[in-house]
Amino acid sequence: MEQRLLSSTTPFTPPTAEDDRLSWLRLIRSPRVGPVTFHRLLSEHGSAAAALEALPGIAAAAGACDYAPCPPKLAEDELRKGARAGLRLLRHGEADYPATLSTLSDAPPVLWIAGSLLPLRAPALAIVGARNASSAGLRLARELAQDLANAGFMICSRLARGIDRAAHEGAGPSRTIAVLAGGADCPWPEENLDIARLIARHGTLLSEQPPGMKPMTRHFPLRNRLISGLSRAVIVTEAAQRSGSLITARNALDQEREVLVVPGHPLDPRAEGCNMLLRDGATLIRHAGDVLEVTGRPPPRNPLPQSARPSPAGGGAAIARAMAATAQRRPGPSLRERILTLLSPAPVAEDQLLRQLGIPPAELAPALLHLELENAVERRPGGLLCSAATTGSTRQR
Repeated sequence: MEQRLLSSTTPFTPPTAEDDRLSWLRLIRSPRVGPVTFHRLLSEHGSAAAALEALPGIAAAAGACDYAPCPPKLAEDELRKGARAGLRLLRHGEADYPATLSTLSDAPPVLWIAGSLLPLRAPALAIVGARNASSAGLRLARELAQDLANAGFMICSRLARGIDRAAHEGAGPSRTIAVLAGGADCPWPEENLDIARLIARHGTLLSEQPPGMKPMTRHFPLRNRLISGLSRAVIVTEAAQRSGSLITARNALDQEREVLVVPGHPLDPRAEGCNMLLRDGATLIRHAGDVLEVTGRPPPRNPLPQSARPSPAGGGAAIARAMAATAQRRPGPSLRERILTLLSPAPVAEDQLLRQLGIPPAELAPALLHLELENAVERRPGGLLCSAATTGSTRQR
């Protein structure tokens, strides 16, 4: 992508001391450290720098003797790329960080932003749907986006072909949030670069991936959880039975957001996913009026910054001490075997696992972290756990 796409918008403004920013970037970019693991490490060690120092020992205790965290140079390069692209770095817990994302258990520790922060301070609705959308579907998506934006909502979507682009167009560039699977300076597909430039000047482009990162298959499910997480409700307009739109809808349910669906013709494959969601209890909508009945009309926009929630505080000093002690003695194979025997690809609640094991929470927490770093256990939204043997490259810790 051309560097000038984003370089004329928001200047790079370091949020805190450089060493602190580097430690955060190094920790989240370290191998096998996803958002949930990041927040747990930060909670139990008190700072990203302390977590980085402890991480090789934790990995070694879990059997990964050659483990190395992200080197400082890679984090420094990421900051330089962000500065050159005119991006802004937001960290979880900072005042400008979206409050709706702060509540998620897998909230991204860092976000790269192109454009304005104002859209992130207004209530948002997501509109997603088929890339090969019908003419009627595109028209409805534009009308919904326009009417809901006029009612005071920001419209959040994925800057994809079809329904997503129509939603951005209907809302207008200053009333839209585009969440990208690749870096915030790498909109995709290329045919949407024109609207991406407009959003970068007047609205918000957002990504948790490093600047310059081209979108890969494993990034799309991660991106979809941010679409639903930013929004009060997810509106699905034309979606196949197996599609990213349905993944976004499932994320919305896990995040306790509303799922609103436009029905489609039973013989249209593009409507199979929508009709399935309606069969399973989603709310049927026909126009913006139906949406406003469910969500209510948002209050007048407040130009003042929102206060984001603080970083998760987890288990505090007691769990931190327990984890340090466990890291020194390495968890016994019997506990490991019992955890892996009880877990399967079907997610279960951590509380349920704890009851079945009959051990204190302080003993389970570090054992789970070891297994996460081994890629043996995966966390799912809603405090659920499952074995990671069949999840492949789409892990969403």
